[in-house]
Amino acid sequence: MKLHYYPETDSLYIELQPGPGVEAREIASGLVVDLDASGRVVGFDIDHASKHLDLSKVETVDLPPAEAKTA
Repeated sequence: MKLHYYPETDSLYIELQPGPGVEAREIASGLVVDLDASGRVVGFDIDHASKHLDLSKVETVDLPPAEAKTA
C-alpha cells in the first residue's frame, strides 16, 4: 500500500495495489474508488484531504510482517 499526497489539489490517494484503474466511482462526497478491469479496488482518492484528516501523522497498527523474498 502506498499513500500519495498532492498538495496542489489537496488530495490523498491510497494505492492498494499497483496497476491502472479503469473506472472511478464516487462513493461519498469527495471519496472516489478506483477499480481495475476486473472490478477489484485499486485505490481511493480523498478530495480536500487536509480538511478531513490529520496529514501530519501516519500510524500503522498490527500489520503482518513482510515476507522474506528469496533471490
